[in-house]
Amino acid sequence: MKQGLRWRLGVAMVVAMLAGCSFGPRLPDATVPSAATPPPDLGPLTGSLMHPKSRWVPVAWTELPGFVEDPLHEGWIALLSNCARPNAVFKPLCGDVRRLSIGSPDEQRQWMIDRLQPYRIESLAGQSDGQLTSYYEPVFEASRRPTAAFSVPLYQPPASIGARRPWFTRQEIDTVPEAQAALRGREIAWLTDPIDMMMLHIQGSGRLHITEADGSQRTVRVAFAGTNDQPYKSIQSWLVGQGATRVTKWPDDTKAWAAQNPQRVPQLLWSNPRYVFFREEALTDVDAGPRGAQGVPLTAGRSIAVDRDSIPYGTPVWLASNGPTLQLAKLVVAQDTGSAILGAVRADYFAGTGIDAGRLAAKVNQPLRLWALWPKAVATP
Repeated sequence: MKQGLRWRLGVAMVVAMLAGCSFGPRLPDATVPSAATPPPDLGPLTGSLMHPKSRWVPVAWTELPGFVEDPLHEGWIALLSNCARPNAVFKPLCGDVRRLSIGSPDEQRQWMIDRLQPYRIESLAGQSDGQLTSYYEPVFEASRRPTAAFSVPLYQPPASIGARRPWFTRQEIDTVPEAQAALRGREIAWLTDPIDMMMLHIQGSGRLHITEADGSQRTVRVAFAGTNDQPYKSIQSWLVGQGATRVTKWPDDTKAWAAQNPQRVPQLLWSNPRYVFFREEALTDVDAGPRGAQGVPLTAGRSIAVDRDSIPYGTPVWLASNGPTLQLAKLVVAQDTGSAILGAVRADYFAGTGIDAGRLAAKVNQPLRLWALWPKAVATP
């Protein structure tokens, strides 16, 4: 999930995410809640919630596209996960969330109307359109020890990483003896393809079908454990700068270029100075997603990565996005972040695990609008 799940819980957690770029198709008109669940009187919609990178403007539920149609029981899974490590504001609501996990969609929707207030998320300049991308959890074959076929290492953080900030660049990690010595013995496993390694670095976590030293096999998860604190740079942008004409189908086009230009693969990799380190985790639940920055498992199609200066972790968000790949109007929860996920109306949509999720995630780049859903009982600052 992109560039790794990086984290700290915010105390004032509030917000829902929905953004759309200034280009692309228009979002659908808002759907009015049905007569069976009329919205209550909201009172005067005055004031706004301010954050370092965004402002929240209170709106009526009728502004949220698709509010009646969304199958909320799917989103409730992410809300339940959220309650495993809730922020201080939403913790009092978790009893209701658990009770309503077996409720009907109408009951869940009415509870949201009764207990939450939607806020349109805007930039500080008042822009409500933004960008939606997507990420996923890749799955790769791996070996516990290096072989002729498995020669690309995944590392734990070096013991000395705290003594040097930023740490060595990706190129220096590959070429400087001091960096190589610091990582010796820190290998978790080896992959076959450096592009697969880069994909894991970009997504921030993944699963490995790993062959142990004794020949036995098992599946483990490698989770984000830190970076070298160097800036993230897109290797696809580097390819475009080198004159590559097809870099739209990640990672296939990148692998095709690498196969045709094997001597230039180090340059390709070094164009992104950021390096990600991992920790190994037992895979106790094959259906659970990796843990995001909030510290809870991500839910496919219902968890998003956000800029924490715009939307605090643990905030339910209404997300709307119409594009060539996805048409979305749904409840999601802000549970992750990423180095490339910056801005007020910006979200990375967790597509799930495996190759199909990866193919979907690679195609998503479309307009977005977001609404934060904040408890009514909590006084606004």
